[in-house]
Amino acid sequence: MYVNIIKPCLDRFFALILLILTWPIWLGVSFVLWVEFRGKSVLFKQKRPGKNGQIFMVYKFKTMTEAKDKQGVLLPDAERLTALGKIIRTLSLDELPQLFNILKGEMSFIGPRPLMPRYLPLYSPEQSHRHDVMPGLTGWAQVNGRNTISWQKKFELDLYYVHHISWVLDLKILLLTVMKVVKRADVNAKGQATVLPFDGTN
Repeated sequence: MYVNIIKPCLDRFFALILLILTWPIWLGVSFVLWVEFRGKSVLFKQKRPGKNGQIFMVYKFKTMTEAKDKQGVLLPDAERLTALGKIIRTLSLDELPQLFNILKGEMSFIGPRPLMPRYLPLYSPEQSHRHDVMPGLTGWAQVNGRNTISWQKKFELDLYYVHHISWVLDLKILLLTVMKVVKRADVNAKGQATVLPFDGTN
């Protein structure tokens, strides 16, 4: 009952409340990004797999340029991440637009983070069970190392959540997330501006 009824209702209710309460932050972030990207869109949209692997469009505030090399290939994330974008990521403000994903029923506040569609065929049968639940804005892996731990460890933590999901665990994750954001902890691995891609082994 909690997973199928109570949790989705609470997600949408609090997403709406947060959208109303954080509108000044939305305006501020949108304005500075609009200036930095010279009037271009301040939103980043990308397809991600959700519950049962169903693809949806995730929203974030844009934190990287679209700079390319001479062959027209996008430069590495670390080279495209702007100074302002780094600050926004450190404060986790880039995730705010995902409140709309929660309102649409595509995400939850708590759950495994939605990753890239290209990772789907790389998962082991056990790892694929991370898609048995709704993806989240934050999760058990995010409060236990986030981007400073290996992919294998992240998936172990995701699966722990899938197998032990409850309102008590959700509340614990929520409180730990607030502490992480305030401390700006575990944003990236040492020496990395963004997380390394998953290759099926790391």
